[in-house]
Amino acid sequence: MKVTGKCHCGNVKITAYINKEKVYACHCTDCQIFSGAPFRVMIGVDKNHVKILGDSIEYIKTADSGNKRIQSYCANCFTSLFSSSIKKERYSIRTNIFNERDKLKPKKHLYGSSSVKWLHEIFNDEWVTTMPKSEPYETR
Repeated sequence: MKVTGKCHCGNVKITAYINKEKVYACHCTDCQIFSGAPFRVMIGVDKNHVKILGDSIEYIKTADSGNKRIQSYCANCFTSLFSSSIKKERYSIRTNIFNERDKLKPKKHLYGSSSVKWLHEIFNDEWVTTMPKSEPYETR
């Protein structure tokens, strides 16, 4: 499947060819902190199947395993774009940047042991269509 996307300001554009069956969510505490959310959704893509245009900045994170991973962000708006090995042979691209993100449902959830415990209960909460005073939104 071909996917296209961009950062919030449009400075970085990414086109990739993916297998949507390989979309996953990571619930590790690093992903929670980096994303500012309970998890982040990604797709692994080989370097030969992705095209990245625009200026990004990189932060090198050392994992608990000792492996070094590049965390890449738009140099202008700081949208989180992807992580990769130091050699950039494979990318873990954040699916939130893709126009087709609604079709990219995670098929696997990693680090369930560090997932936030309330996640399974969110559909019991009040949902609204847009802003706080907007009409109710049916989640089921």
